[in-house]
Amino acid sequence: MIISIDPTITDLGPFQISWHALLMCLGVMAGIGLCFYLIRGTSITKDAVYTTIIWGVILGVVGARIVCVADNLGFYLDHPQKIVHIWEGGLAWYGGLGGATLGLFISSRREGFSFGEFSDIAAPCLMLGLAIGRVGCTINGDAFGKPTDLPWGITYTHPDSFAPWGVETHPSPIYEILLCLVILILLLRLRRRICPSGSLFLTMLALYSAGRFGTSFTRGDEAEILGPLHQAHVLSIIVFILAISILTLKRWMRNPNI
Repeated sequence: MIISIDPTITDLGPFQISWHALLMCLGVMAGIGLCFYLIRGTSITKDAVYTTIIWGVILGVVGARIVCVADNLGFYLDHPQKIVHIWEGGLAWYGGLGGATLGLFISSRREGFSFGEFSDIAAPCLMLGLAIGRVGCTINGDAFGKPTDLPWGITYTHPDSFAPWGVETHPSPIYEILLCLVILILLLRLRRRICPSGSLFLTMLALYSAGRFGTSFTRGDEAEILGPLHQAHVLSIIVFILAISILTLKRWMRNPNI
């Protein structure tokens, strides 16, 4: 597969509209649309969704950028002006997840709805949004894979691509798109079948972190920090252990709310 698309769609003065930014916005919109569909028949109101979107998106983007900058600290110390250039890519999923979850928690306390109930609704929405957002990563090459000779490898030929130019690499973002879609289908099938509240969200965390641990071995844009392990590997292990532990504890206690 050859990708020769310019990562930038157009320039508007000093600003750029990139495929990454466009697909990220479309992913957020799709996730919000699915959220409005899933709240039907629940105690969650549309007003609560709007409030949570504001908190979740803002804190999610901030968290995603903080983790990305920390993972590439040397580059951003040399190019500090690039820290705010989120339209060029460079948003770490785990940072975004942490920020969005914090936003959901803050919103639940301010609006008085169940954090666990809303997090179960948000789980499939997050997977849908991430799957769409990774299409942007596939186009601009900012989550490129390691070199490969497999027949489904990707070669980026546009000089502005973030991936190595002319090198056949693993389609790592496509692996993650497939992972997210499989998890999305499982979550929709399990919805209303597992309890107590918050369990679907924890199941999403466990499934995604396990899958991301595997796909991260194919990533070529992440530095090794612990033997062969990348930052995403370490975070995946932590998230998986926490999710399974809390899920087990919640089911044992049979506490319907957080």
